[in-house]
Amino acid sequence: MSATKKDFLDLAGWPVAELKHILSLATVLKSERQPSQPRLAGKSLAMIFEKASTRTRVSFEVGMYQLGGQAIFLSRHDTQLGRGEPIEDTARVLSRYVDGIMIRTFSQEDTIVLSRHATVPVINGLTDMLHPSQVLADVFTIQERFGDIRKVKVAYVGDGNNMAHSWINAAMRFGFDLQLACPDGYHPDAKILARARKEADSEINVVDEPLQAVQGAQVVNTDVWASMGQEEEAEKRRRVFAPYQVNDQLLAVAAPDVMVLHCLPAHRGEEITAAVFSRFQEFIFNQAENRMHVQKALLATLLGGEK
Repeated sequence: MSATKKDFLDLAGWPVAELKHILSLATVLKSERQPSQPRLAGKSLAMIFEKASTRTRVSFEVGMYQLGGQAIFLSRHDTQLGRGEPIEDTARVLSRYVDGIMIRTFSQEDTIVLSRHATVPVINGLTDMLHPSQVLADVFTIQERFGDIRKVKVAYVGDGNNMAHSWINAAMRFGFDLQLACPDGYHPDAKILARARKEADSEINVVDEPLQAVQGAQVVNTDVWASMGQEEEAEKRRRVFAPYQVNDQLLAVAAPDVMVLHCLPAHRGEEITAAVFSRFQEFIFNQAENRMHVQKALLATLLGGEK
């Protein structure tokens, strides 16, 4: 394994100074749009997709192209993973072909096993446990609007899922106050929450009432009620999460300059009303665009040694 190899599996594993460096570089890359120098010329990124995606695939693929490199899409059905090849062997083989691997899969453990056996950087493009590249871009979006995120009160309303876990890790690293409202039985992972509360110098709380979480919040974030792989639970979840909808009544207690974010896809009429989505869609689509700029900065750092 290369002594300089570094992975991006979660926000908790990175020093805040390095995360801030990535966000600073993202600002430069966004301003250039088409980067002035091909930072990753001749470099290749393998992208393993065990879950479908629009934004993750396109933002990474176009990002690599704009940096002068190339991305290779690999679905489970088109690779030997679909025929039972151990992920350890896939890591070893791909490491001999490409300069980095992005994986979007179910199990966080698979990303860890992949990173242990790969000799090139591994990026977590989403697991059931964490979605760090999305939330890093969300932090970037908040900073664009409000500046210093440490002074911003953030609320998360909905399922205590991979997005909630990554928001908790982001609050721990970046030092902003975070209030999460999650139904009983759908709270975030206790270990992730306990670590964040131990290490953070900010408030990170989980409450049952959405109104309590959103009170005075400048950023309100939500996610779909039934993620990929939970389709059979969709009807039950619609009943459980109905009181957690982001609507005008809920936002009435937020800060006057509140910004609503959504990682998409959005189910209007479920986790967010059509009216609220429409009112805040400029922020939401900026948030989607920022995936590419932040991931370009991440790729330039991990694959290109950008300082």
